[in-house]
Amino acid sequence: MTDFFTSPISTFIFAVVGAYLLGALPLADQLSRRHGVDIFAVGSGLAGSSNVRRSVGKLPAMTVMIGDMAKGALAVAFGSLLGLDGAWFVVPAAAAVFGHWYSVFSGFRGGDGVATLAGVAIAQFTGIGVVAVGIAMVVFSVGQKMPYSSLIGLVIGYGVLVMGTIAYEIPILPVVGIAGLTGMVLMRASIGHLHRRHAHAWDDQGETLDPYDDALGPEFPGA
Repeated sequence: MTDFFTSPISTFIFAVVGAYLLGALPLADQLSRRHGVDIFAVGSGLAGSSNVRRSVGKLPAMTVMIGDMAKGALAVAFGSLLGLDGAWFVVPAAAAVFGHWYSVFSGFRGGDGVATLAGVAIAQFTGIGVVAVGIAMVVFSVGQKMPYSSLIGLVIGYGVLVMGTIAYEIPILPVVGIAGLTGMVLMRASIGHLHRRHAHAWDDQGETLDPYDDALGPEFPGA
């Protein structure tokens, strides 16, 4: 029995379960409910800072964004504490993002995971990660009235991260790992945006959909 708790398999399991539970913490859901709002029933229907800002307020949205980023960073730190170094950081990171998508605490609902991914990048790449996330957030802010601004910022942020890791000759495997996570989040966010476009079009009963609808251009990551 003791051998199980010290085996690589148990380390992997603990890292996945612990990181998932961190990512699943329902920050947006609980904070919104304290203000009398069901975040899944308003706006984009996602538990993230963008929807919280539109439906609850700026300060709660900032709290959610910082909290969601912390979830990603803590998941990476937790994995490192268990001995998952190098490219293995992707294991707890992916579990945290999945937990944010499908939180066991909120009926397996959640957000896009952009802010959680930003926390992962900062924890894994430190200074370069901070710069990449900072530039991505500038893109979010400048292009907030444009459709898909969060997705554009995500792509640009990853590009900055890649250039930084090349410039400072950082090992390639962690960069490949973060690329996989970025692709996952980008795909989910893109599908979510398309679904919301179709939902708006259906609700409008044939009316022309405004391509600059605020719901499609989140002001904060992690809608």
